[in-house]
Amino acid sequence: MRLPRPRFGPFVSLLLLSTVSYAGNQAACTFTTFSAPAGYSLSQVNDVNDNGTVVGQVEDHNSGAFVAFSRTADGKFTIFDAPNSIFTWFSSRNIADVNVGSYLDNGRVQHIHGLAQSGTNFVELNYPNATHTWVYGINGAGAVAGSFSKAGVVKGFKLDNGKYTLIRYPSALATTPQAINDSSVIVGSYSDGAVYHGFTWKNGSYNTIDYPNSRFGTVLTDVNNSGTIVGNHLSADRAFGFIYKNGAFASIVYAGAKNATAGGINSNGLISGQIFYSQTNTLGYTAVCK
Repeated sequence: MRLPRPRFGPFVSLLLLSTVSYAGNQAACTFTTFSAPAGYSLSQVNDVNDNGTVVGQVEDHNSGAFVAFSRTADGKFTIFDAPNSIFTWFSSRNIADVNVGSYLDNGRVQHIHGLAQSGTNFVELNYPNATHTWVYGINGAGAVAGSFSKAGVVKGFKLDNGKYTLIRYPSALATTPQAINDSSVIVGSYSDGAVYHGFTWKNGSYNTIDYPNSRFGTVLTDVNNSGTIVGNHLSADRAFGFIYKNGAFASIVYAGAKNATAGGINSNGLISGQIFYSQTNTLGYTAVCK
């Protein structure tokens, strides 16, 4: 099987030969941008917590390694590389400043493991008897959401107080939860064999949310405690961020850029993501949108 990369990985194979034509409402956003620290370039900009700290992944120009980062609201970067790893990323950070994400180990037969990290504390998370485990979201109470691969099939899970709950969208070929809020609402995406669709889950109840006219798929990346969702719809060669609130979509557009992706949204409505002028010329951002 093809291993998912952080955040958008399962959807890369869907980026085919044409673009979407739907032009919905555009959100009015005030952006604050940032660059990677010296010696690094941005690979992924994912979640933002209620303190305004953004997490994701950067590439080290010297070693070529991909490592996780956190960036505080005042611009301080912290780099983290999981032990015995060759590829590490942070996907989410909660109000208690616990980062979660995943890493690819450097073993002869390589496996992906979930992780939780705060300060000097590091915990590896592995779904029981799974080949690979990805951890994508954490809420304020420490419950996490993620996915695992077993026998070539990707399914989702919630882990709360040591108890795993299986999440598999009915009849889906793959299910990838990406975030969980304090009400235990989970958002993510599932594959029907043709494209990926966005979904929400709570207490075993599923709902599909698809960006209008998106032939190449929808991925929901975060949901805040007010129920506002952010995500991305896919075209032939890039992803486009959007906000979904009260049943309506609004696109996230940065003037002059080819596209802007959405990675996270906090309880104050602050959105995090990445701006692309080209594949190698990108900025991170936080934004307040209306």
